[in-house]
Amino acid sequence: MKKVHTNEAPAAIGPYSQGIIVESLFYSSGQIPLTASGEMVNGDVKEQTHQVFRNLQAVLKEAGATLDTVIKTTVFIKSMEDFSSINEVYGEYFSTHKPARSCVEVARLPKDALVEIEVIALVK
Repeated sequence: MKKVHTNEAPAAIGPYSQGIIVESLFYSSGQIPLTASGEMVNGDVKEQTHQVFRNLQAVLKEAGATLDTVIKTTVFIKSMEDFSSINEVYGEYFSTHKPARSCVEVARLPKDALVEIEVIALVK
């Protein structure tokens, strides 16, 4: 088991890792719309989702994976009213490669984020 850490994504805001590699699989922690310096992106749900994907790309790269090697995502959203907007941005990052996905509405996310996404990916 190997912990993954990069300064290109926000540091963990609690007692956890940005991600863990077990054999050939990378498991990310949920990424919220924090910049690498730890500042919250206060824009709309589309802007927040783009920041989440920037964070995911950074931790995936550090793990030796990419969005193309993601096999499963879990999307947590504050409101199902935002589903189509999040889905639009999500489709920009997963246009041809479409991993399995779950999407759930939750009562609240850390830092009052509108979206959080975690992934499982194959490591090259």
